[in-house]
This record gives sequence, C-alpha cells and structure tokens, in this order.
Amino acid sequence: MYNFSYFKEKDKQTLLQFIEEHPFAFMSGSFLSGKQVATQIPVLLDERDGELFLQGHLMRNTDHHKAFVENPNALLVFTGPSCYVSASWYSNPQIGSTWNYMSVHIAGRVRFMTDDELTGFMRKLTLQFVYGNTQSPTFYDNLPDQFLRNMMPAIVGFEIKAESIENVFKLSQNRDEKSYLNIITKLDEQGGNSALIAAEMRKRQAELFPAGVAWDASRFDS
Repeated sequence: MYNFSYFKEKDKQTLLQFIEEHPFAFMSGSFLSGKQVATQIPVLLDERDGELFLQGHLMRNTDHHKAFVENPNALLVFTGPSCYVSASWYSNPQIGSTWNYMSVHIAGRVRFMTDDELTGFMRKLTLQFVYGNTQSPTFYDNLPDQFLRNMMPAIVGFEIKAESIENVFKLSQNRDEKSYLNIITKLDEQGGNSALIAAEMRKRQAELFPAGVAWDASRFDS
C-alpha cells in the first residue's frame, strides 16, 4: 500500500460510506501452496458491537472457494474513481506526473455461512440493490422456488471480520494551493471519473488550505 500519512483518510464514517458506495470488491487469497486466487463480488457491511464485518457469496467449488476453505486469510479491496494528473498543471511542472485514486483494503479471515445465514444474507443483498423495494421481482422472496432450489446449492456465503483496515485517498494533498485549484479545474473539464476526483478534492480544500494560513511544504518531505 502507498503509505504516506497525508494520503490517508482518518474519518471512519467516510471510509464506511466509501465502501457502501463502492461495494463491488476485489477479493484475493491463496492456497497454502502459495497459488493465488482472486474474484470480484458485491460485498455488504455489517457493524455489530463496534466491530466491522463484510459479507458476500461465492460460486461453490471454484478455485477461490477451494482456496478459502484451505486458507481462510483474505484481502478485500474497494476502489473508487481514479484519474491521471499531469505535472503540467502544477506551479512547478518539472516533476513527474501522477495518478489520483481512492482505495480501502480490509484483511481478515473467511468464515463460511450456514444455509440459514446464507438465505438471510441473500434477502439483504437482493433488497439492497433494489433500494428496499420488496415488490421487486429480483428480491429474494419473490424469486421462483425452482430457481432458488437450483441456485442456492451452487453458492456459498461468507463473512469476514475486519482485522485490519487501510486506505489510500491520494488526492493531490501534497501540492500547493495554486496547483491544487488548477488540478481541480483541469479534472472538471475532463468530466467522468476525473470530475468525480475533482469533487472529492474540493471537499478537502478548506481543511488543506485554511484561510490566512501559509502552506507548509515541509509536511510532505517524508
């Protein structure tokens, strides 16, 4: 992980909101032999007694299912928009260009769900993505019985208790105010993911550059 203090988001609720807004996670692990596995799946948050759990499901008897049976250690990576940032937008362009992005990494051990737990999770998952509409034909309780009889034995639910949470919110925090504002302008002009990064940068502008406080480049020397 890109481990610089000024690229870290310190507010827990901001991180949880980020995960909820970007639930399609990259999940990786390995067999005990070291052979690596990875998959991408929707994951839901569940907070209980002050602890964070992540829940999802896998196709049964795939390489990633078999690997997590053998070795339950897993890493989940949640990513948001990203974009190229040209050094030509800096006050001093004689340095390298870069890439701005946001990412949250959560490590923990996989616990597989019971059949009843899986059913409860699938109700929650299908309801989440139809925005609580219990009348949706894709809500678990409205799916055909024959479909469920075929589907449910083919998947396995899992839960991961978060043992470590790390993040990188790399949003040009190490640039001077003139450069920072110019980067926002240029990214807004590009639209798409670039504009989304610009919006995140704008949220942090007042904290990075308080009115009447001189910018201190020494904060970013290490």
